Amino acid sequence: MRIARKPFAALLVAGALAASLAGCGSGSPASTVSSGSDSSSATPKLSGTVTVYAAASLKATFTKLAGEFEAAYPGTKVALSFAGSSDLVTQITQGAPADVFASADTKNMAKLSDAKLLDGTARNFATNVLTIAVPPSNPASISSFADLAKPGVKVVVCASQVPCGSAAQTIEKATGTALKPVSEESSVTDVLGKVASGEADAGLVYVTDVKGAGGKVKGITFPESDKAVNTYPMGTVGTSKNKDLAAAFIALVTGSEGKKVLGDAGFGTP
Repeated sequence: MRIARKPFAALLVAGALAASLAGCGSGSPASTVSSGSDSSSATPKLSGTVTVYAAASLKATFTKLAGEFEAAYPGTKVALSFAGSSDLVTQITQGAPADVFASADTKNMAKLSDAKLLDGTARNFATNVLTIAVPPSNPASISSFADLAKPGVKVVVCASQVPCGSAAQTIEKATGTALKPVSEESSVTDVLGKVASGEADAGLVYVTDVKGAGGKVKGITFPESDKAVNTYPMGTVGTSKNKDLAAAFIALVTGSEGKKVLGDAGFGTP
């Protein structure tokens, strides 16, 4: 669904785009991750479709920003594909036609860089931390991370190769708590779905997932979550045939409008 065009949207996108195009030109080598910033320039004429592969936890925010992008650049379309970051990397390395990749951690972005499939420099644009999601009635009376290891508690987590699963393992090691999940899912949205449907007593998801779920689940924060803060980077895929569009979308996400949308959803700044 498109969002009504804001008079200043194109200027916000264009300002950040100038900086992005300067550092994301075609043929530049893969490199490390940095934070984005804004500048100002004239709005370029863009058209066509930009294909964005993004971590599942970004679905709500990127769907909204895609509408903002299409409103700012009439004649463009943003094609969104969401999944676990590790699955998306596998798809891209196998030839999937992505123009932009946004990961829920730096490790999976590094895999793309190591495969020489990252054009230019990836940019950190958000952070996120885990929280415990439980059904609204909290049937297992969960109140802490340690409670997830109690006998009989049906807990669901992400698989270890997925950023939310890796973060969960980091917290387990830091706290000396060994979880025995009844299921390991390929994306954080799958974990959330099992809790919301009542198939699980609890699940480890991001704070943004609980906020976006409304009353379908209840969030239980825990202090140990700061042991595993996930940083989100995004970059242009080296095989992209739409690098100007990719740079423009990245500029929107890392610019003022993107920061507001992400902040409203509960994401932190890198």
